[in-house]
Amino acid sequence: MQFETLFRPARENPASIALIGAGEFGMSLIAQSRRMQGLVVKAVADKDLDRVASTLAGMGIAARRCDSEAAAQSALAAGEIALCGSVSDLLSLPIDMVVEATGDAEAGARFALAAIEAGRGVTMVTKEAECVVGPLLAAKARAAGVPYTLVEGDQPALLIGLISWARTLGLPIICAGKSSEYDYVYDPVTHEVTWTSERVTAPDIAKLWALGPDRAATIEARSKALAALPQRTVPDYCEMALVANATGLVPDRPDFHTPLTRAIELPDLYIPKADGGLLEGEGRVDVFNCLRRPDEASFAGGVFVVVAWADARSGALFRGKGIPTTADGKYGLVYNPSHLLGVEAPISILSAVRLGQSIVDERYRPVVDLTARAMRDLPAGHRLEIVGTRHAVPDLEPVLTPAAAVKGNAPLPYYMAVGRTLTRPVAAGAFITADDVDRPADSLLWKLRAEQDAMFGLK
Repeated sequence: MQFETLFRPARENPASIALIGAGEFGMSLIAQSRRMQGLVVKAVADKDLDRVASTLAGMGIAARRCDSEAAAQSALAAGEIALCGSVSDLLSLPIDMVVEATGDAEAGARFALAAIEAGRGVTMVTKEAECVVGPLLAAKARAAGVPYTLVEGDQPALLIGLISWARTLGLPIICAGKSSEYDYVYDPVTHEVTWTSERVTAPDIAKLWALGPDRAATIEARSKALAALPQRTVPDYCEMALVANATGLVPDRPDFHTPLTRAIELPDLYIPKADGGLLEGEGRVDVFNCLRRPDEASFAGGVFVVVAWADARSGALFRGKGIPTTADGKYGLVYNPSHLLGVEAPISILSAVRLGQSIVDERYRPVVDLTARAMRDLPAGHRLEIVGTRHAVPDLEPVLTPAAAVKGNAPLPYYMAVGRTLTRPVAAGAFITADDVDRPADSLLWKLRAEQDAMFGLK
């Protein structure tokens, strides 16, 4: 694909966007927009505009604090980015699209809906809202005649794109997935394994470095050897829920296999059990934890598909060219080991605004929900609050379950449970349900979810 030709309309008529939420992702998008043609960031709204103003000043970008619609218009006229204290002021500006990147489920749903109702397109970065009400918001945008898309630079959109590429080529997808956000780096000299800032000594990894004849047993032994390190994180499940809803692929098990594995082993593992793999069937999604040496390239946050080659001859050809392929030539790995955050986000934005092409289409519907199981007995009165930067609630295990209406004893979507208080005890291993929590009277997220349940006929 010739991207310069494809996006010529954007260079001739640049797309104007505004950010709601300017953290790591948003700042990388602003920085990249200054280096390219076709995209102009006109405004930003954020809870901490002092931080945003300081960061932009350090980047040499002119910006002005604005406390009214008139002030924001004046900033734009002067060629400055308007730093808006009000989302309503931001939505009054002449922009094509809002990039919603607050990372908060309630706020993300509220601001995305406000943008749609104001006739603005939406690029949704806030996966916490998207996994709860994304299909509804996308449907509302289509009805309003404005674009709605997920964002390249984040794994769901990148993986959906890779899946659509494989399907277009007629490559049957056995499994699609991503690597967790941080590699597990094994030092063969010290026998230490490092995961982000944590480090453990794991001498058993040396003898488990290669997959044995019993692959599942090797994976289980690796997991036990590194049991002191986290091997499941909530954002990974959230992202794969979006992929399942957009593509129809489903988890092989609700809690994922999450194997600790080297990238070259993926086509040996993510295949049916009948062929020596881990899977009960085909068309699955999963997450793996990348095990590598310090001198090997990272796969952290990368995406992949394991596909079936046309025949053994094709498999042998690709294997000879260094493409990870099973010994029998039946299955192979296609992957993108990197995600570039806001640097590559303009591809999604321009595709939606200028070409009318979104990462999600009319087939986007609830297939799975990200839900939560109690990891210990939780008493009545316990408040479910996010702690830390991983957008996770302590003592709750993330799982993907078939999409179901929010009612009674059905599992409650994970981010609808956030901020709620348990009204009754929940035993270890039990799902958090709608009847377990105090229902908010004024939550737009809960209101929209009820509307989505009705729209898609969830029971």
